[in-house]
Amino acid sequence: MIQRDIYLMNAALLFAKAEAEKDSAIKADFENMARAYLRLADQAERNAHNDVVYETPPPPKDRDQP
Repeated sequence: MIQRDIYLMNAALLFAKAEAEKDSAIKADFENMARAYLRLADQAERNAHNDVVYETPPPPKDRDQP
């Protein structure tokens, strides 16, 4: 399972908990956390399309040597 799917499942669970919650403050907290997971899912989707390659830079040349 990819990370995006895990975030989406967590968001769905939190939205379900929010629906069942009677206390409005706790309901709002569940909804805020669910929206945060949705943002993480979006970011994970964008990151999945990036290929990051790190190359070690060459050692610096001494200024005193030609």
